[in-house]
Amino acid sequence: MNQPQLFESRIKEDVIFGEGVKVVTPVNLYGCSIGSNCFIGPFVEIQKDVVIGDNTKVQSHAFICELVSIGHDCFIGHGVMFINDVFSSGGPARGDRSKWKSTLIGNHVSLGSNATILPVSICDHVVIGAGSVVTKDITEPGIYAGNPAKKIRSL
Repeated sequence: MNQPQLFESRIKEDVIFGEGVKVVTPVNLYGCSIGSNCFIGPFVEIQKDVVIGDNTKVQSHAFICELVSIGHDCFIGHGVMFINDVFSSGGPARGDRSKWKSTLIGNHVSLGSNATILPVSICDHVVIGAGSVVTKDITEPGIYAGNPAKKIRSL
């Protein structure tokens, strides 16, 4: 019987950490910048060129792909997925980074568990409900939920 391949945490030397960052392993972090006083939970992957602002909490099983920038004082719930490839040519970009799109998350944004965030811009002071799918820019503070996410009330 074949033995499964076991993976360990990978935190590369090219990760930039602010002061007071707590990381719970196992994780995969490479080429990213994580601000001061952040928390990174287990089973999280943060790819290169991601920037995470100070005092942000990333819960377990989140996936933050390249070209994502997250502001200060944010909360990224369990299992949140960021997408940078929108299959613009009918299928995966297959490493053609020029086809990828960026995502910008403002300050004081909370993303509920299992939300999916397509390449969008989300302004400051927004809450995204659990399981929501954000497909368009969010330009007004408030609480958004659903698939696609729509504003359900102001904050």
